[in-house]
Amino acid sequence: MRLGARKYRLTTFTDLGLSEPILRALEAQGYKNPTPIQAKVVPAMMAERDVLGTAQTGTGKTAAFTLPIIHRLIGKGRPEPKTCRALILAPTRELAAQIEENVRAYAANTRLSSAVVVGGVKAGPQERRLARGVDILIATPGRLEDHLRNRVLTLGAVEVAVLDEADQMLDLGFIPAIRRLFRQLPADRQTALLSATMPPEIRKLAADFLAEPEEIAVAPVSRPVEAIDQSVRHMDAGAKRDALAGIVSGSDVERAIVFTRTKRGADRVSKNLETAGCASVAIHGNKSQNQRQRALDAFRDGSAKVLVATDIAARGIDISGISHVVNYELPNVPEAYVHRIGRTARAGRSGVAVTLCAPDELKLLRDIERLIGRRLAAENAPASTPESAAPAPADKRSRPRRRKPAASSNPQHRRSAPADRPRTGPRRTKTSTSRHASTTAPQQTI
Repeated sequence: MRLGARKYRLTTFTDLGLSEPILRALEAQGYKNPTPIQAKVVPAMMAERDVLGTAQTGTGKTAAFTLPIIHRLIGKGRPEPKTCRALILAPTRELAAQIEENVRAYAANTRLSSAVVVGGVKAGPQERRLARGVDILIATPGRLEDHLRNRVLTLGAVEVAVLDEADQMLDLGFIPAIRRLFRQLPADRQTALLSATMPPEIRKLAADFLAEPEEIAVAPVSRPVEAIDQSVRHMDAGAKRDALAGIVSGSDVERAIVFTRTKRGADRVSKNLETAGCASVAIHGNKSQNQRQRALDAFRDGSAKVLVATDIAARGIDISGISHVVNYELPNVPEAYVHRIGRTARAGRSGVAVTLCAPDELKLLRDIERLIGRRLAAENAPASTPESAAPAPADKRSRPRRRKPAASSNPQHRRSAPADRPRTGPRRTKTSTSRHASTTAPQQTI
């Protein structure tokens, strides 16, 4: 059943039928009205239906699945040792920590327990926590499998399972691990799968593990938040360093996230900003969990005005007051652009997204513009068009002519074509470069 077109008249969290302890917690957080994804997912999950949801970053989907889980578990006794009642799988450590923070806030007036299981930290404290049993467990796939192999935890008591950011799981090569984990879950569980995009591989995963799910689609990924002022500045790659320093040093910048494509690039950009006198920190997959947490804490408390991040490390970061997003390098996948700029203009606020585009990135820019359905406002003209930026096809007339051998009077010595000319073989079939390849990619530790 598809719910994308159904109209909801629910205007407050009270209308959703949530329990009184949850409503008090939401009021304490300053939340009164559910977002569209919350108004659709919460009733479906409270009715114990499986859910297949599509919503972009910043739409409130974390609360959409955590609120009904808390509502379901309130009033039940303590969990058995080495078990959990609800399992939430996330692709990155930061997203797992963010979800657990939300769970603790929404369950503040209950006795429900929660725990986070991620890689990059010592396993001992996690093992001791799991030994007592937890109501809601948030985990990344790799470390969860480690605990299962060591018999620290069993999944036989799971009532609700949630797979968050499923498309990111696909990109990171976690789908085989997800399948192994889901096979260990009880058959009568409730399952929710949420994703910013819905590639065929994710639909197949849903078909294998969800039972007649309600499909809920809100805010397609190709439509960024309208409150974001988007623009592009064309320049050579060497000019980006000074341009970035000028942008983030502006008086209108409260907090800024700068995106790079590589981990090494994130460190380099952060170091350049520090040299320019702008306090910044970098976060990416090569840093330890403690390093990443210290960077996020510095960004939250204002010690660092700028956070430089890669796309994978930034997934799940939910920090208020981000006024600017700068694409120092354009993403290879156009959908990542929407995820990036979705870090600003949250909770009804406006935001600014600036893209620094070098001539060799023009094709990536055009891909983004095709996805979002409009051209970005350009502050200056590009140095070249995508066609002129790419190498021009070879022109036969411009090739140096092969020196002909001296003419022979003997017709048998004449050749109809040069002997060293390569023979044209059968045309090779172009190999697909779709995201399907990522399902066999090596699993990354995030």
